[in-house]
Amino acid sequence: MTLPFDLDDELEHLGALLEGHFLLSSGRHSDRFIQKFRILERPTLLEPIARALAEHFAGQRPSVVVSAAVGGILLGYEVARALRVRAIFAEKERGVPALRRGFTLSPADRALVVEDVITTGGSVREVLEIVGASGAQIVGIGAIVRRGAADLGMPVTALLDIPLQSFEPSVCPLCAAHVPLTDPGSRRA
Repeated sequence: MTLPFDLDDELEHLGALLEGHFLLSSGRHSDRFIQKFRILERPTLLEPIARALAEHFAGQRPSVVVSAAVGGILLGYEVARALRVRAIFAEKERGVPALRRGFTLSPADRALVVEDVITTGGSVREVLEIVGASGAQIVGIGAIVRRGAADLGMPVTALLDIPLQSFEPSVCPLCAAHVPLTDPGSRRA
């Protein structure tokens, strides 16, 4: 998968790689955070990123791209647009991930699951469960950035691997050092 720019350099240039003490969507803490919306707010970056993922998975013949709200919606749409297939997303309904808004999947569907940044894989697991329950076939998992080594039961194709440490709050060295905790807007149940 090739991009017309160096993704790591773009993240750095946009100020998307943050350092400090961050609360992740998993509840874990980290000393670094990737502010994915610095990419998602720029169509001139997102379009070639989505095209690269679409080209990688085109041979799997997906019939639908499924992502998680909120961050995955734009990426999922752009990947689906490049593949010329439907784009749907999962979101919480009374705290439980679900397909809403009339979105459906059937056993005839071949679903490509996409996510912007994968750390623990929680959002992707939720989407995989929804797709699996529908009987649709999962043809792949694609991401812009993989931060962690989450085991999702199948390979993840990421455009960029940035392994970052994360800690349970009870053993977080940043908490022990009284570094103020920042919640950068990760998803919350």
